[in-house]
Amino acid sequence: MKNFLIKTGINAVALWIAAIVVPGITLAQDSTTTGSKVLTIIIVAAVFGVINAIVKPIAHFLSFPLIFLTLGLFTFVVNAFMLQILSWLSDPLGLAFHIDDFFWTAILGALVVSFISMLINILLPDNLEQH
Repeated sequence: MKNFLIKTGINAVALWIAAIVVPGITLAQDSTTTGSKVLTIIIVAAVFGVINAIVKPIAHFLSFPLIFLTLGLFTFVVNAFMLQILSWLSDPLGLAFHIDDFFWTAILGALVVSFISMLINILLPDNLEQH
């Protein structure tokens, strides 16, 4: 459970930065207070974590030949697809997350989310998860 909370926090920061940096990604724009914005970002990050836990392994397995042929670069397309699924699910769930265009916006968003997540994972100490 603690590991899921840590990953949700990392996803929240990464999605928030992606929404700031990448034009075409909106996150918590309709929230009026700071508290509701933070809550929306955390809920969106939790849904993103569930999508990554369920759908991403299947997508990686099915796209393994393309990942192999592109020396891993197709992983960004798989990550962009995870962001697009999050965008599709956010509207019925009443969450304020949207991606305007799949290819360029989602790919750039996937690059930012991957980079920020990797950077935060490097900066966090390894023994944080063991306590």
